[in-house]
Amino acid sequence: MARGKLHVYLGAAPGVGKTYDMLGEGHRRADRGTDVVIGYVECHGRILTEQMAEGLERVPRRHIEYRGKTFTEMDVDAILRRRPEVVLVDEIAHTNVPGSRNAKRWQDVDELLDAGIRVITTVNIQHLESLNDVVESITGIKQRETIPDAVVRRADQIELVDMSPEALRRRLAHGNVYAPEKIDAALGNYFRAGNLTALRELALLWVADRVEEGLAKYRADHDIEAQWPARERVVVALTGGPEGETVMRRAARIAARGAGGELLAVHVVRSDGLSSSSPTTLAHQRALLESMGGTYHQVVGDDIPEALLQFARAVNATQLVLGSSSRNRWQHLIRPGVGTIVPRVAGEIDVHIVPLEHESPGRLPGVRRSVGRRRLVLSWVLALAGPPLLTLGLISTRGTASFAMQMLFYLTLAVATALAGGLLPALVVAVFGSLLLNFFFTEPTGTLNIAQGENIVALAIFVVVSVAVASVVDLAARRTSQATHAAAEAAALSTLAGSVLRGEKALEALLEQVRETFGMTSAALLERQSDDPDTWRMVGAAGPDPATRPADADVDAGVNDHYTLVLRGRVLPAVDRRVLEAFADHAAVVLERRRLSQEAGRAHKLAEANRIRTALLAAVSHDLRTPLAGVKASVSSLRQTDVELSEDDRAELLAGIEESADRLDRLVTNLLDMSRIQAEAVRPLLRKVSVEEVVPAALIGIQAETVKVSLSEALPPVMVDTGLVERAVANIVENAVRHNPPGQPVMLTASALRDRVEIRVVDRGPGVPDATKEKIFEPFQRLGDVSAGTGVGLGLAVARGFADAVGGSLQAEDTPGGGLTMVLSLPAAGGGSPELADVPAGVAT
Repeated sequence: MARGKLHVYLGAAPGVGKTYDMLGEGHRRADRGTDVVIGYVECHGRILTEQMAEGLERVPRRHIEYRGKTFTEMDVDAILRRRPEVVLVDEIAHTNVPGSRNAKRWQDVDELLDAGIRVITTVNIQHLESLNDVVESITGIKQRETIPDAVVRRADQIELVDMSPEALRRRLAHGNVYAPEKIDAALGNYFRAGNLTALRELALLWVADRVEEGLAKYRADHDIEAQWPARERVVVALTGGPEGETVMRRAARIAARGAGGELLAVHVVRSDGLSSSSPTTLAHQRALLESMGGTYHQVVGDDIPEALLQFARAVNATQLVLGSSSRNRWQHLIRPGVGTIVPRVAGEIDVHIVPLEHESPGRLPGVRRSVGRRRLVLSWVLALAGPPLLTLGLISTRGTASFAMQMLFYLTLAVATALAGGLLPALVVAVFGSLLLNFFFTEPTGTLNIAQGENIVALAIFVVVSVAVASVVDLAARRTSQATHAAAEAAALSTLAGSVLRGEKALEALLEQVRETFGMTSAALLERQSDDPDTWRMVGAAGPDPATRPADADVDAGVNDHYTLVLRGRVLPAVDRRVLEAFADHAAVVLERRRLSQEAGRAHKLAEANRIRTALLAAVSHDLRTPLAGVKASVSSLRQTDVELSEDDRAELLAGIEESADRLDRLVTNLLDMSRIQAEAVRPLLRKVSVEEVVPAALIGIQAETVKVSLSEALPPVMVDTGLVERAVANIVENAVRHNPPGQPVMLTASALRDRVEIRVVDRGPGVPDATKEKIFEPFQRLGDVSAGTGVGLGLAVARGFADAVGGSLQAEDTPGGGLTMVLSLPAAGGGSPELADVPAGVAT
């Protein structure tokens, strides 16, 4: 019997519509005459889902007794007896009640598939076993029910049910997902916009990988070797050398240019096991690659270009990135590099060649002598041994080779010596060679006499040409060395100028750059003490054992009378002093800029304090005088003897006095609290306390009918200062009540999220634009609330100050459907990762 096919509707979160779409598919198949039944569907009270389930046959569920309660599960035996063509099974990750046929529902589904029945089911991305820890790190909620990825991957069809986070939150706020009493808690916990965005990306990437597997299988089944660039896949070749980091970063930037780009690195090792690469360097580069989101691969191959291209084609790569050092034309002719061969045979794969310098990046090369030591030794060997050996070889040609031919051989030796060692060895070859030519090959031979005049001219020309060639070669070598040094110097000055214009470089980072650029062991910036000109103070250093006085340094560069840059390691040539002085000037500028920034910060604090004092005077002159005027008017009325007041009038006046006194007390309390916060005089006394104790105390004095409290069960205690948190909650609630529409209560909820406990105060008022959400926490800000007696605009500023003091935070969010939600996040005592009771595992959609 053929195995049945599995059709999976995959979603990022509960509420996206998986169950609804599954039932819709069932109706479409039933309308075409297919025998479709519902094996298990949980509607969770959602009216639209229940309506969609109508009209489809339901297989009765099985009732199971467990711990004195009755539960219902899918009846596998009844479905097998019924043997429909298609069965709809919701929540495939569900854990069955003990006593069921199988422990997991996906095992029930596996039995149905083995019986040849087609199954259409649903699952959320958070229930996949491989993503369980990732989802927990995002949402702070550990999913109790999971399903092996292999079960879903084996599905014949996976259909992603997608919905934007904003649309899902609106659906939740309208009551289409959960009961009204669970909406605010769900919006503030699992259904945060950031959580939903991350879960949606996980779902999209997981499905994309599944599609990639299907594409690879199709290409393999149909023997398709041509590249199908469905996704940007960049392969970077690693040699194990230090240039690997540069090449990887370039490849990472290329992969990041397109959405969904993938980065792979490959290192080719020889089949004999011999390798010149450094295992330590490769391990470091592998860690860097993984930090950039790439994957590392190692293949065996003696033909490196062929191995690279085979790997690139096997993974369906679209681009290949190689590093290539500069090579001269002769090297390319003798042994072409990988960067030369691969582009010629890459076919449809784009090849990027990253040029690499031989010099270490950021290091100034010294102005070298015209040739290196090895070349100098070689040139002297040629100068001293070359002419005698050449003479011995040419003696046998006397009588057959002309004098001009013999002279050309000596000239060639002189030119070769000049190319190898410069001027002086070439002069030795010219003089020594001319003497040997004269003695052995000009008439009369065996003497230094020259019989023919033309031979004298020829020997003279030979010496002049040899000297001229040697001089040109030596001059070219010197100019090349100077140009290399000048280019490195220009690059260093250009980098320094760019950092000056951008205001970059901390002092320590700049000193580290100086140390690396000049190859020193340490670098330090010293400042002369004003009270003792001969005493220096170190204000910044890089490297071990920096010099503390200019006299102790190998190199020093004075900036002015106050600063000097000192280095240890070696004595610098005079040609490098100009660059060093530029670095020294910039180091002094960085230090001065840092000090000016600190002064500006202090000045900003003083200006802020002056602004607050000005605002305080305005508040005192208006808002504080209003309740005082009310108290004075009421007291004056009570003291009048010429007017007889009724008991109701007297009670009303006394109530007015009490209300004005309460308002005055709140204003003065907020002013005092704000002054403590501004003076940084708040010293919280942290202790473990439950939210159930804090919230009722904060709501004392607030009318009960204006606030509806809903606290999650089993909230962990918080580590806070009780008094400060009570004041913060009270101010937040008072602000919400002030802006909430009349007759509607303010919602106050509390729930746990990872190592935090969040208190959310929700109003349905006019809300606050995104551009001013942070401004409402500034002192004396009322944002349109300017009516007399509404407060001085300190409530939220004090609340945030107290929240920060106890290690918490206070943020403003939009309330779905209109209004403002204040989120007070407090540190839980001992941390933890509580499970979310408001979003049951395996919730259907």
